[in-house]
Amino acid sequence: MPNSLSFNNPSSNFASETYPDVGIEFDDDDYDEKPREECGVVGIFGDPKASSDCALALHALQHRGQEGAGIVVVNENVLTSITGVGLVSEVFKDGKADKLPGSSAIGHVRYSTAGSSMLKNVQPFVAGYQYGSVGVAHNGNLVNYRTLRAMLEDHGSIFSTSSDTEVILHLIAISKARPFFLRIVEACEQLEGAYSLVFITEDKLVAMRDPYGFRPLVMGRKSNGAVVFASETCALDLIEATYEREVNPGEVLVVDKDGIQSLCLMPHRERKACIFEHIYFAQPNSIVFGRSVYESREKYGRSLARESPVECDVVIAVPDSGMVAALGYAAESGVPFKQGLIRSHYVGRTFIQPTQTIRDLGVKLKLAPVKAVIEGKRVVVIDDSIVRGTTSLKIVRLLKEAGATEIHMRIASPPIIGSCYYGVDTPSSEELISNRMDVEKIRNYIGCDSLAFLSIDSLRKFMGEDAPGFCYACFSGHYPVMPKELKVKKVGDFVDDGLNGSMKTMEDGWVQVPKNQTVGTVN
Repeated sequence: MPNSLSFNNPSSNFASETYPDVGIEFDDDDYDEKPREECGVVGIFGDPKASSDCALALHALQHRGQEGAGIVVVNENVLTSITGVGLVSEVFKDGKADKLPGSSAIGHVRYSTAGSSMLKNVQPFVAGYQYGSVGVAHNGNLVNYRTLRAMLEDHGSIFSTSSDTEVILHLIAISKARPFFLRIVEACEQLEGAYSLVFITEDKLVAMRDPYGFRPLVMGRKSNGAVVFASETCALDLIEATYEREVNPGEVLVVDKDGIQSLCLMPHRERKACIFEHIYFAQPNSIVFGRSVYESREKYGRSLARESPVECDVVIAVPDSGMVAALGYAAESGVPFKQGLIRSHYVGRTFIQPTQTIRDLGVKLKLAPVKAVIEGKRVVVIDDSIVRGTTSLKIVRLLKEAGATEIHMRIASPPIIGSCYYGVDTPSSEELISNRMDVEKIRNYIGCDSLAFLSIDSLRKFMGEDAPGFCYACFSGHYPVMPKELKVKKVGDFVDDGLNGSMKTMEDGWVQVPKNQTVGTVN
């Protein structure tokens, strides 16, 4: 059995950890305990190099998913796909994407949970139906997936994957609406939750977002007139497409040889964009929800310096996501910023899993302290968030071993107290340390000298008049859309498709909806 950690003993065995007052055990098989975005999507219409540009755009979105990638290209009314498990560079090595002719394409990078990195679950999905073929790539998570799948199976549908995205294809196939984009609208009217989607047919590209606009989707245009959709503007930049605007919540954009049609056919809702895109998920060089991600994070850091000042000698960041906030904190406080932690980008899960000896090294495999910066110094450490607390605990230990005299943790977001149902992989509420402990208990647990979080009021203040248009559910516990089911599908997929695995495997793909979570947002 693993050792239990007491609050005053942060130097215990870290191979596996248990909260002393909760009894929840965590296996430490990876340094990164952060919430994870499920995926990124790309759509291109009217570009002779659609497949290669799509692969490049997916490369720019690699941070949104590293476990699988795929592209579907249309050539002479035939949809051809390449999908694979692994990074974009691995899936499309040897110029595979360049060998797919066609002027229209969609692409997807994915992140899965519960170990479900199976090829059949890698998007985009392609299906044939009565009037032709359609491909789809999805960023988000459906909170009524179980109900919809059961309904479809009752009517004879046969599922080949464990992804909620396949539900959308089945709903399109059984729709009687004409023309095609109305089938998409009719299908999506039955969906609840988050979805930014790109569809491809023999002659059209369709992009749309859910009525709340939880997940991002932007539109751009290349100099040759090609229309591009992507989860973030950094993908547009890499393929030299000019950013034009967001796809609006509830909007359906249909692109074909006659141009672009904008159709706001979905029911109107109050916008609820994911605030965590600006805190952690998106690249700093992206514009998301009409705002610069870099500027947002710098403001968060500056506010932390004003709200929670402390006497210190140096400001450092937990790389890479805490970097911009740390620069803001240093600029506002007048304390120099230095690179006190160096991250290795060459260590992944495939390396750190093989032996217990390697796993016991934990965070040391991915983060190395710079003694010349830290030794004998009072250090402020800026991170974007604390989820379960296990990584923060180990970082504090690393810095103490490197000779820091004081360690002050500053977190550029409010405490996370609730799971996300809208396309973000977060642990269950019981595993979230801020849902179980107050700030002082967390400070004692991770072993730092002081700990402070950015206040939710400051977060809203930065958004100005747009503040009501963001979702803060993970910080407040108030949800714009709550699941109607007792259990909801995890952001990723099950380990199996329900045909070959055990019942336990299938149950691991679902999480219980806590009874104390409520619908509605705090303004």
